[in-house]
Amino acid sequence: MRSLLLCASILSAPALAQEAETVPEIVVTGRGLEPGAGEIAYDVVTIDRERLTSSASGRLEDVLRDAAGLQQFRRSDARSAHPTSQGASLRGLGGNASSRALLVLDGVPQIDPFGGWVNWAAFDPQRLEHVRVTRGGGSGVLGPGALAGTIELTSAGRADLAPAWGAIAYGSRDAIDADAGLSARLGGGFASLSASYGRGDGFVPIIKGQRGPVDRPARYAQGSVAARAVFPVGPDTELQASGLALIDERTRGLAFTDNRTSGADASLRLVGRGRWGWEALAYLQMREFSSGFASANATRTAVNQTLDQYNVPATGIGGRFELRPPIGDGVELRIGGDGRLTEGKTKELFTFVAGRPTRIRDAGGRTRTLGGFADLTVSASDALTLTGGARIDRWWIDEGHLREHVLATGASLTDVEHPDRSGWEPTARAGIAYRLGGGASLRGAAYLGWRLPTLNELYRPFRVGTDATAANPALKPERLRGIDAGIDFRPLPTVRLGATVFHNMLDDAIGNISLGRGPGVFPGVGFVAAGGTYRQRGNFDAVRSNGVELEAGLGDGVWRLDAAYAYVDARVRASGAAAGLDGMRPAQTPRHQASATLGWSPPGGIRAAATLRYVAAQFEDDQNVRRLDDAVTLDATASLPVMTGLMLEARAENVTDARVEAAISGDGLIERATPRSLWLGLRYTGW
Repeated sequence: MRSLLLCASILSAPALAQEAETVPEIVVTGRGLEPGAGEIAYDVVTIDRERLTSSASGRLEDVLRDAAGLQQFRRSDARSAHPTSQGASLRGLGGNASSRALLVLDGVPQIDPFGGWVNWAAFDPQRLEHVRVTRGGGSGVLGPGALAGTIELTSAGRADLAPAWGAIAYGSRDAIDADAGLSARLGGGFASLSASYGRGDGFVPIIKGQRGPVDRPARYAQGSVAARAVFPVGPDTELQASGLALIDERTRGLAFTDNRTSGADASLRLVGRGRWGWEALAYLQMREFSSGFASANATRTAVNQTLDQYNVPATGIGGRFELRPPIGDGVELRIGGDGRLTEGKTKELFTFVAGRPTRIRDAGGRTRTLGGFADLTVSASDALTLTGGARIDRWWIDEGHLREHVLATGASLTDVEHPDRSGWEPTARAGIAYRLGGGASLRGAAYLGWRLPTLNELYRPFRVGTDATAANPALKPERLRGIDAGIDFRPLPTVRLGATVFHNMLDDAIGNISLGRGPGVFPGVGFVAAGGTYRQRGNFDAVRSNGVELEAGLGDGVWRLDAAYAYVDARVRASGAAAGLDGMRPAQTPRHQASATLGWSPPGGIRAAATLRYVAAQFEDDQNVRRLDDAVTLDATASLPVMTGLMLEARAENVTDARVEAAISGDGLIERATPRSLWLGLRYTGW
């Protein structure tokens, strides 16, 4: 109820539009300021609305894999993966579940305030106009945290939205997908209201041959409601008000492993498009998360609860301002600042005896960042563009604590107040682009970036199967240095080719360091069973990542082909307690990734497409012992008009039912990602 009231209060702002009706009509876009002129010097991929709304799964996290080298920590999508394993990264930087790419929606950071992962179920592709993926760090104009790159989601505008739309589909394992929406003119602007819902009985995550009586399908139920209003408040200024409410419930294929995420987001953005371009943004995020954890015996005939993370409340509050003063022809200056506060805690019941918890834990804290940026682009000639930018941030980590008590007596086991910390961190990037003529251009960039540890990494221990990982309140910020160079070739409007080589060095990389094997009792996590591994989060010396990204696209109006390939050679540099990991590949980092989508759209409204993806083998663990096999998957979609505005849709995920290994536990149990899934449904386009 609190979440819905918050969204309603923010979206009451459209009442101001009554005054706007007395002024001449002004066309509003619903977008922020246009991308900077210097973006031509960086490695940018755009995924358009047609592709976003035509994937076999209907899920944003799958479509994003069209950008070469973009990956989540695990291969599962947000229907079966644990939410805490869904961070986004690029260029083989590996790590844990926290995002090393900065994800924003209409300028608002979208990573979870406590954990740094992404709630992918909140993003219905039908609500988006396009996605811009900038590979390479140092993009300081949107805030800190863009180590591996930036993923910018832009909401659909008035031209993209029909007055009414909707779809419903039925799929394998008694699954339902549905979405619907309305949009209308609002004075000189527009408003939209949309909802999405998905549920399914799910599949059994553990592969056949390893399952036992305790294994069961991993059900899911997810829904969101989004509202948006955009209207003019002056001759060249528009106000954008947005709100979203989310609910996401999943199980992990065992008793006691339900997890639930709920939350609400709200934001206000003013955009001035006059001679002095400017933006002012304020936002609020609220999240509540809970999750259970369990372990099964060797024969998988019995399961015991090991942890009840019954409440993880978190809040993110922030704002941003940007100004683009008129400097002169061929010169663009962007200056501004931003700030963000995150606070949260994890409340857990643990050390279960005879099925009942005996201890309780409360751990959490607060982080803050405050920074300013400047970015300058000079078009030295029609062919040459020079660009550079920098920002400086002040950060604080404070109010960190860990308290543990005995449930039966209330006796204190641990009562620690972690020392407050603060510091300064720079971000910078510079680039050059040169147009050779004939549709070819060269580009090169160098950059520095950083990321503050999340509250989850600092304070929350966690378990995956029999493995347990302790938190580390002394983690240092990650810092990235990198360069890249590329060529783009567009000889025709319907043909594009691109190639990029890069070198990245991630210093003080945060990862999970193996320190022991079960059975035994270990600090920060308690008992680890036989076959399990005890780890602690820590800072490696560095992760070095070199690679190549290739992309191609062509089309003739009926046929369209888009293809991408990424090669990454990534290695850990480690010493001290982590010395045994020196030279290893980062966990969950494949050497090769490739995708190709062939689409067919002849006159008459028929649509068909097929997507082939390949992901190379990767390691589950930091010691490179548990190997996840490579996988090839094929997805297909088709739609057929049955009457004006109504389409019959058929979708098929993982057509060949390939085994896509997503995880391997300490005792060798293999978990898979989505098996073959078939869908049939109707879509009303409203046009």
